[in-house]
Amino acid sequence: MLRPPRPGGLPCCVAVALCLGLASASSPARGAEAPCEVCQDFLKRFYSSLKEKHSDFSVASIENELVRSCRNTKGKENRLCYYIGATSDAATKIIGEVSRPMSAHIPVPKICEKLKKIDIQICELKYEMELDLTAVDLSKMKVAELRKILDSWGEVCRACIEKTDFVDLIRALAPKHTAASSRADL
Repeated sequence: MLRPPRPGGLPCCVAVALCLGLASASSPARGAEAPCEVCQDFLKRFYSSLKEKHSDFSVASIENELVRSCRNTKGKENRLCYYIGATSDAATKIIGEVSRPMSAHIPVPKICEKLKKIDIQICELKYEMELDLTAVDLSKMKVAELRKILDSWGEVCRACIEKTDFVDLIRALAPKHTAASSRADL
């Protein structure tokens, strides 16, 4: 038997349905998690570079190559190398959790999944959005954002005093840096 609605209120069944609908809309569905973007991309390129070099897939050689390739990384990939212990300043050393499965040719997504169980921060790394310099009006950006663009390219503007100096330098350097991918090959 349905109760009549309270004065000024919703019927109970409508309120329950509304609550269930909001709860399911606000929480993401299980299994819809984003993959470990940086981990998978970096380790796939690393694995293919090992195959191209016809490297022996021993644990020691993989660790040495990983440490060597991590010396040249920047940004989020450098942070990944730090988390797995492949940088000189790393506090932890879980590089074996990468080299052992890779020596057995375990797929990279599985390796990243295991790393996620050890350190959740590894899968929280995301690449920054690529900046399309043809579609963006550089003169409307903040100086800090312009400096960040130059830093990501490894460039410094020592003589820049005004915003227009930064904009002019970025426009001059853009053909050099946008032709090559920001994620350099290993």
